[in-house]
Amino acid sequence: MPVELLGKSIEELREYVASLGEAPYRAKQIYRAIYAERRFGFALMTNLPVALRARLYAEARISAPGVVRRFPSADGSVRYLMALGTDSARASQIEAVFMPSEGRQTICISTQAGCAVDCHFCLTAQLGLIRNLTAGEIVGQVLIALSENAAALAPRTNIVLMGQGEPLLNYEPVMATVRIMLDAEGMGITPRHVTLSTSGIVPGIERLAREPVRPKLAISLNASTDEQRDAVMPINRKYPIAMLLDACRRYPLRTWERLTFEYVLLGGVNDAPEDARRVARLIANLRAKVNLIPWNPGALPYRAPEAARVEEFRRVLTDKGVSAFVRLSRGQDVFAACGQLALLEFSATALPVLPIS
Repeated sequence: MPVELLGKSIEELREYVASLGEAPYRAKQIYRAIYAERRFGFALMTNLPVALRARLYAEARISAPGVVRRFPSADGSVRYLMALGTDSARASQIEAVFMPSEGRQTICISTQAGCAVDCHFCLTAQLGLIRNLTAGEIVGQVLIALSENAAALAPRTNIVLMGQGEPLLNYEPVMATVRIMLDAEGMGITPRHVTLSTSGIVPGIERLAREPVRPKLAISLNASTDEQRDAVMPINRKYPIAMLLDACRRYPLRTWERLTFEYVLLGGVNDAPEDARRVARLIANLRAKVNLIPWNPGALPYRAPEAARVEEFRRVLTDKGVSAFVRLSRGQDVFAACGQLALLEFSATALPVLPIS
């Protein structure tokens, strides 16, 4: 069976080329060709000898995810439906989102097919967990998105691990990917421009805190009390707010870094001024900011908050000394926004919003 090279670290590639009887520097050439130059065919690696390219063609492979369909949004974003390997079945599909902006592009990638965490306001949760992704399948989403948009890339790339799945429940492949992305000889992205978002997996946060190379950390809070959070995020019953915030207080922030708390505003559920005041008390004395995300439509029993309610929530936080920003999600019209990734292949108008029970 061919050896998969996509997702391998430089150390793993050195071991592989040594097994072929090749010099160690060949590993660096292959590593740069894949991750820095985005060459997915061995014939394109012209800095390698013809004989080595022929052997790689026969014995190895670079299996980047295949694009099944593109969903372009009116705002310029593109949701990619991707197939893993050669299997285009629904159970082997994932999603990534490419979001261009002035001076940069942001790529939202998946770390699992589906998700087991079961946040009740998120469409991805309805898929359940299909399987964990390999490091190659995770980093491949970034490489494909960059390759597809190569002609119009801005100088800076931001990566957010906020697509399908809970990154800290697929820890090793996720961190293998992060190391490749943050390696100057690999993809060359700086830690300031890679963000991992978690629902609050406390052991994973504690493990991430010990990593010498790591991304920024974002925590999905989405409630101001345990009772409220239990109702919308069942993971809170295992890792309640006090335990989560204790892990946050012990998290070793770098000098330039702040924690990000993500707060999805659900109309009539968690968007009251009293909620904002409780959130301010919860994260007092933490070096942090809050991203307020109005709920994005879907066939779930929630509704988006009123604009005035969102602004009042933000104002309460800022008056309490908390940095708070309203983040309007990109790609809502093609179900590319936060909480909408559920392998949908039809228009937003075909999906009703259910009333709150």
